[in-house]
Amino acid sequence: MEKRGRGSKPTSGQTPQQQSVAIKRERKASMFEKESYAQILRERLRESFHDVQSVEPPFNDSIADIGKEWKTALSKLKFANSYRMEPPKKFQAQSVETKVQQILKETLKDVKYDHKVLPHLSLQLADQILLAVKEFGYHRYKFIIKVLFIQKTGQAINVASRWIWDVAWDSWVEAKYETESYVALALVFALYFE
Repeated sequence: MEKRGRGSKPTSGQTPQQQSVAIKRERKASMFEKESYAQILRERLRESFHDVQSVEPPFNDSIADIGKEWKTALSKLKFANSYRMEPPKKFQAQSVETKVQQILKETLKDVKYDHKVLPHLSLQLADQILLAVKEFGYHRYKFIIKVLFIQKTGQAINVASRWIWDVAWDSWVEAKYETESYVALALVFALYFE
């Protein structure tokens, strides 16, 4: 009986089933190979609800450089502990509310309800509100902005949020802008980060 090494051709004494098993034993594609990266992503997303049109791998030159890029992108700055348990400037809900209300009025004064345009507009408004709130200089606060557009068709709506909350330092603000066809609701949550 003759011994075969890996990758050698099957001998003529093998059955067709044994030959097909030997052919199917190819190694799996590696995600670090440029040609197989897109194929692996397509296989992983095949059963999801996403339709993958094209996948561009995140590397250009060398696979060895990817690790360096990932490490620098994922590295976080480390600060010395200041032992500060309260903010130097507490969140002032009234001043933030007037600023958010002003932004809603200026941005939405000529906007009509269109279900195709408003999702993009809500993202732009959230970014604009976030920049305006950061200008107040509340250090060590993290902000969460929600912008909702509700079409007026005679229905009722309830909006609820649930948080683990520090009553002494965390706060929230609501601003509303109303037209004949819709209501815009902006929620700003300010959470103190020790």
